[in-house]
Amino acid sequence: MSPLRDWPIKRKLTAILLLISGLVLLLTSAAFVTYEVVTFRQTIMIHLATRSRILAANSTAALAFANERDATELLGALQYDPHMVAAALYGRDGRVLATYPAAAADLIPAVPQPDGYRFEGSRLVAFTPVAQGGNERLGTLYIASDTKAVSDALRLSGVIAIVVLAIALLAAYALATALQGRISGPILALAETATVVSTRQDYAVRAPKFGEDELGGLTDAFNQMLARIEDQNRALRASQDELQRYATELEQRVEERTHELQERHEALRRNAAELLAANTELDAFAYSVSHDLRAPLRSIDGFSQVLLEDYGAKLDEAGQDSLRRVRAATQRMGTLIDDLLKLARVTRTEIRAEAVDLSHMAREIAAELQRATPDRQVEFAIAPGLKAEGDARLLRVVLENLLRNSWKYTAKQPESRVEFGSVEANGGRAFMVRDNGAGFDMKYADKLFGVFQRLHSAAEFEGTGVGLATVRRIINRHGGRIWAEGAVGQGATFYFTL
Repeated sequence: MSPLRDWPIKRKLTAILLLISGLVLLLTSAAFVTYEVVTFRQTIMIHLATRSRILAANSTAALAFANERDATELLGALQYDPHMVAAALYGRDGRVLATYPAAAADLIPAVPQPDGYRFEGSRLVAFTPVAQGGNERLGTLYIASDTKAVSDALRLSGVIAIVVLAIALLAAYALATALQGRISGPILALAETATVVSTRQDYAVRAPKFGEDELGGLTDAFNQMLARIEDQNRALRASQDELQRYATELEQRVEERTHELQERHEALRRNAAELLAANTELDAFAYSVSHDLRAPLRSIDGFSQVLLEDYGAKLDEAGQDSLRRVRAATQRMGTLIDDLLKLARVTRTEIRAEAVDLSHMAREIAAELQRATPDRQVEFAIAPGLKAEGDARLLRVVLENLLRNSWKYTAKQPESRVEFGSVEANGGRAFMVRDNGAGFDMKYADKLFGVFQRLHSAAEFEGTGVGLATVRRIINRHGGRIWAEGAVGQGATFYFTL
């Protein structure tokens, strides 16, 4: 059987009306039956009380003289009431004087109970005092009646209630069947119109209107919606025709642009091949320059050292100083060649992203700097747990350059301090290296990351001016940016993101 939500609206309306009517009738019948039962119980209790008081008044003589035969005759009159179950007369001392029926010892209590009238199981019992006028009590009368009359009344009331309920439900069903059409008719008409519209895609159809009530208003709104859809459909067809024309033109333009892109792709392919060849030649040139320049530089440095060691005594102080200057210049040139080759390799190295512990890496670099120059005391403050995603080799180059710069530019401070940590910048996280060294003038900050750009002379602080350019290229390749803040004599802070 299909669920209630899938029933036709006619059946739903009929079921709702029957359910409401049935519930009302059921509650009414239950109230009626309950009233009948309660009323009948009170009635039989009143009748039993009246009978017991009359019988008690007639039993005074029998109890006063303990006349068992008269008492038995009095109780025997109860046989004409078919609902009487048992009766007994108790004397003043509580002993049974007479019973009804004669052998009813198992139907009556052994001793009288408190006076009153009450229902005990399926029986109604009464204990009535027996006294004459204002004299003292002579005994007690016990009468027990069955409740068959109550059961009969309950049964009769139930039958009447069922019959009335059945007749009323039939009448309600007939009325519901006749009246539900006034509600379901307009709704079914709307549903049929909607089916026709969805099946035929014909928005010129209109639903019939049956009245000016809410369903009539719903029909008007539905018809207005169909009219708007019809207008929109007409406009849509016109737009589709226009769109088809544009699509044809677009296909032609796409074909022309595809041809252009193919030509450009071919040109890019040729340029890539030429760039690869140029990079190959550049690598060969860099290797050649490195090899060819290092050999004469090593010779100059070696012979200068020989002159200083073997013939230094024959030279005056000016000659020795000149040789030392020659050696320093050749060593600086060797360092410069190394930095330039490193800068070229950074540009072409493939990025291998992985999780990098920057705090651990910074601690290792700080330990290397302290081992290389044990006579310097520099305080390193490295924040723990700083991690990032990137190429571990290139990020080490970044930290080495920045930490070595801080180490170098704090050489003239009595209490040197270098800090590595992170800060919030523009809604994200930026790493920073801060020192309390020589600092720089912020108006020259744009020159910091250029090749061979230095804000301090080589005599004041050694260097080639290539390190920060290398750092910027690595940061750019990681999709981040680097910037610096500082003041002359107050240290510098370098920030970078990844």
